[in-house]
Amino acid sequence: MSKSNIHVVPHEDGWAVRREGAERASSTHDTQSQAERAARRTAVREGGETFIHRRTGEIRDRNSYGNDPYPPPG
Repeated sequence: MSKSNIHVVPHEDGWAVRREGAERASSTHDTQSQAERAARRTAVREGGETFIHRRTGEIRDRNSYGNDPYPPPG
């Protein structure tokens, strides 16, 4: 399975979890922390990365889950 990028973004109903490139949200949540937990579960299951956005749209945090090379190349 390819690595998935999962974003937690502001939504009209609170916060949404959306896969990178998707038009529709995978799920919506009342709070950002609820959306973060849902995004993390998906990223762990699929070996992907989460991007947590601020209300302004800026990325405030990101975490990767899966097989990251150590030490990193380069």
